[in-house]
Amino acid sequence: MGKAGKMVSLLEVLPLFCDGQIIMFGGFMGVGTPAGLVRALLDSGARDLTLIGNDTASPVTGVGPLIAQRRVQKVIASHIGTNPETGRQMIAGALEVELVPQGTLAERVRCGGAGLGGVLTRTGVGTLVADGKPTFTLDDVQYLVELPLRADVALVRARLADPRGNLVYERAARNFNPLIAMAAELVLAEVDEVTPLGGIDPEHVITPGELVDRLVLAERA
Repeated sequence: MGKAGKMVSLLEVLPLFCDGQIIMFGGFMGVGTPAGLVRALLDSGARDLTLIGNDTASPVTGVGPLIAQRRVQKVIASHIGTNPETGRQMIAGALEVELVPQGTLAERVRCGGAGLGGVLTRTGVGTLVADGKPTFTLDDVQYLVELPLRADVALVRARLADPRGNLVYERAARNFNPLIAMAAELVLAEVDEVTPLGGIDPEHVITPGELVDRLVLAERA
């Protein structure tokens, strides 16, 4: 695919999803999560997914519908308390949940994108978070060794793109989106607007187009 041929429809991304994929998603409580791409993932019929992101929003927002329709086998997130369905499935043994402190989660994704072997952190030392994890002592201070996270697919939400996939985010939507765009084999971006080449000041580009594989235009509310 040429650099200027990244625009596709939501129907065209359906074949990119399959059972068992690891899916990263941007957003915080659904803000910055690409609703259209989540619907496309649902429509694809893919199951047994692993989701990596900050939270599972609510049963009807963010990635919550994937949980509600039981398409997910594992969640790696910093909290799940706002989505009671996630908690119900976890307690019933139908869903594996790995809770990761928010800053640690962001750093593990960043390490995955940067090709690093992991991150040392004091967060979680001496708590349940440390169970089964390697530790490292430096200058008499103990750290947890947190391993990098990568995904098969990243679902990204941005405000503006050009045809080459250069992305600009809006305010809080910048949360996890730039990180996951670096940590997946396939990056799908849902955007509000596509401007002609040259329409974005290079100084304003947050995610370079070389990282983005497909662009879809968000539906107007």
